[in-house]
Amino acid sequence: MTSTGAPSGADVFARFVVTLTEALDDHDATAAERAARLHFSRFHLDRLVRSVAGEPPHALRRRVLLERAAYRMLSTDAPLIDVAVEAGYGSHEAFTRAFRRAYGAAPAAWRRSPGHLQIEAPNGVHFHPPAGLRLPVRDTVSSMDLMTTMVEHHIWLTGEMIDAAGRLGDDRLDEPIGLSVDDDPQSVRSLLSRLVGQMGMWNAAMESRDYDWSVEEHEALPAMRDRLAVEGPAYLDRVREVVAAERLDDTFVDALCDPPEVFTYGGMVAHVLTFAAHRRTLVALALLHHGVEDLGWGDPMLWVADPARKG
Repeated sequence: MTSTGAPSGADVFARFVVTLTEALDDHDATAAERAARLHFSRFHLDRLVRSVAGEPPHALRRRVLLERAAYRMLSTDAPLIDVAVEAGYGSHEAFTRAFRRAYGAAPAAWRRSPGHLQIEAPNGVHFHPPAGLRLPVRDTVSSMDLMTTMVEHHIWLTGEMIDAAGRLGDDRLDEPIGLSVDDDPQSVRSLLSRLVGQMGMWNAAMESRDYDWSVEEHEALPAMRDRLAVEGPAYLDRVREVVAAERLDDTFVDALCDPPEVFTYGGMVAHVLTFAAHRRTLVALALLHHGVEDLGWGDPMLWVADPARKG
């Protein structure tokens, strides 16, 4: 609210996004009727929304509907004409023209080789699967924020685990652990292949393409090295890119999930580091058990502090 008690442009815009989310499929309502729902004239709402969002309400709505249509094309087998109608277009031709302008390719071609889901816009409002809109965050996530959040999570989860362990008897509390994060029995080969594959899987998810799980079936060490030479730098480049641009809070659609899910880049990085740490430790201990002592426990502390690593 402003000092006079009147809603600010940002307040009005936030309310507009809420009503837009609730009535995204109301294609019959006119622009004047949508403005009336917020107790504004069309002219006044257009002026307020444009001043905050950098685009008028009707353009923002059309863009979001196209983003949703692109998501439907990734996540369903619905015919393109059904996707077009759901997006508010009266014909396949009109939908194709609008989609081509926004995505640089016709719907059928984009569906075969999809790209980024979000259309560039002057504001941070985008379609947020499965059925919502996402406002821009007010506080961006920095690399330091991510690091401290992971430490906070570590402290919290350790405390929760101690509390949960209180429900076990002494016999179970002292029982050797034979569990794993994976469903199948693990070996050094399978763990190493999954460490490479985890990066390959997320590279594929961020690029909206399939991941070939069969490559991890009894993979030979030279093949792992070849894959690591491709997937490792590609994953690191993406992480460096989002960190440098302070986009760790940005989202992307993982169409490999069933149903597709939405993740932030920061959350994805935290996930990878957490589960990779478990697998790396198991491999390091297995190597020690077999007399291979070069890597010790694989502790990153010494590697981070190594001047030679920094060139």
